[in-house]
Amino acid sequence: MKKENTAKILMAVAMFVFGTLAPFVRNIEVGSGELALYRAVLAAVLVGGFLLITKQRLSLLSIKKEFLLLLLSGVAMGINWILLFEAYKYTTVSVATLSYYFAPVIVMAVCPIIFKEKLTAKQIVCFVMATVGLVLITGTAGGGSSDLLGIFFGLGAAMFYATVMLLNKFIKGIAGLHRTFIQFLAAVIVLVPYVLLTSGFTLGSLSGIGWTNLLIVGLVHTGVTYCMYFSSLKELPGQKVAILSYIDPLVAVFVSVIWLSEAMTLPQIIGGVLILGFTLISELPLDKKK
Repeated sequence: MKKENTAKILMAVAMFVFGTLAPFVRNIEVGSGELALYRAVLAAVLVGGFLLITKQRLSLLSIKKEFLLLLLSGVAMGINWILLFEAYKYTTVSVATLSYYFAPVIVMAVCPIIFKEKLTAKQIVCFVMATVGLVLITGTAGGGSSDLLGIFFGLGAAMFYATVMLLNKFIKGIAGLHRTFIQFLAAVIVLVPYVLLTSGFTLGSLSGIGWTNLLIVGLVHTGVTYCMYFSSLKELPGQKVAILSYIDPLVAVFVSVIWLSEAMTLPQIIGGVLILGFTLISELPLDKKK
């Protein structure tokens, strides 16, 4: 029980930190692709150090067997970050986050096709209601084309996050933190040529505030939180993980409204409640005893 309580605290703290990402991203004066690269590099260094200190060895044979899937998931992770950072530029943090959290709904819709799983009546209702929530957010975007572009980037990020989730279902031989470490490395491999061909490297132009925020995003929001997340994941049942995961978007919305003073319309609030509420309901069992 003590282990589980500690795991709950670690998971809750990790989700809280994830939810505060956007304001730090906005204070880093580099392009989204370059920022995604630096985030992956810093996180890989920290997580790699953690694995080394805790003597958690990587299985080269397992990596070889799963290499293609790990590479593809790393690519999807990098693109997911780029699109999410772009979403923060064009719309409010709350709208970008709620659009991004449509990812589990995408997974729910795709799983029956890929894994031949049968959609239950509950899942169908949840999918429809979460989609209604997305329509409410999209249809009431107050910033015109800029807001819609931000929502588009948020949904693009959701699609690639869903891709990472789906690819991870096929990766069987490598545990969570090891898998994420390799995905960070894969993201670095892909993002280096992308940055060279697009914005180039502009670290020299970063201000002191930019450097500070970059280190916080790479080391704290990614490296430390991933270590906390995966350390706690193995100690918690799936339903508790699902519930605690919703701390992230809720904190992000509060950060948007209270910290950044970004307004939310009533339809957007209702849409957010529908997306988060019905996505959570879809992950919880109907049987109260469970």
